[in-house]
Amino acid sequence: MTELATGRAIVVGVDGSEASAAALRWATEQARALRAEVVAVHAWEATAPRVAPYAPVSVRPTPAEERDAAARLLTETLRRVFGPRIDDAVRAELVEGPAVRVLLDRARGALLLVLGRTAHGQLDLPVGGAVGRGCLRHATVPVVAVPAPDRPAVPLRVVGTRLGPRAELFEAQSVSR
Repeated sequence: MTELATGRAIVVGVDGSEASAAALRWATEQARALRAEVVAVHAWEATAPRVAPYAPVSVRPTPAEERDAAARLLTETLRRVFGPRIDDAVRAELVEGPAVRVLLDRARGALLLVLGRTAHGQLDLPVGGAVGRGCLRHATVPVVAVPAPDRPAVPLRVVGTRLGPRAELFEAQSVSR
């Protein structure tokens, strides 16, 4: 079993999206400044319960195939962000289970939980999607939402942090040029 994050860790949810890649980049920059490690977490779940019972066996991936696909997604995201040499301060974790539960478990005791943010519908909420909302609702550490790069990349900075008994959302914002 893998260990939970320590007080000197920044946990990042990685799902293969551009938003999660941006979150991983941002978290790595913050980790350098805070002398912390980054824990890149990808949660995956078996799809067998979601496949119709009458579906042919050839359609049903085995648990090993699903785990391999999840591992490839995590590895490809890390390579896309860091290139062939992954930063020494980054630890990757592949965990089976519901994403919200896995991320909250891994973030217990961490400095921050960092998630990518994409716009969902016409509402420009700080954290979109069920996973982001679930993490924000139940997190015991500050949650940072890093926007997906939908326009030319602009450097990001931390707006602020305040540790307390309840999680708080701090959205990374663009630095004015």
